[in-house]
Amino acid sequence: MSKAALVVMAAGIGSRFGGGIKQLEPVGPNGEIIMDYSIYDAMEAGFDKVVFVIRKDLEKDFKESSGGIRISGSNRYSGAF
Repeated sequence: MSKAALVVMAAGIGSRFGGGIKQLEPVGPNGEIIMDYSIYDAMEAGFDKVVFVIRKDLEKDFKESSGGIRISGSNRYSGAF
């Protein structure tokens, strides 16, 4: 099977969102963030790696989010600034 990487573009300012980081906003019944659903679906479809493109100033918040905690320490995930 060919290897495929999901690239998540999460560096936007989100000015229309009204504050906070929209990519990290809990939306699911157990605090899941939108990216949790996207990543799950991508892995089910055969993607084997996820690359997050974020702003450097979001790195700390991203790693501390529920999504960041679930992905830290895995070689299936990486970040780019």
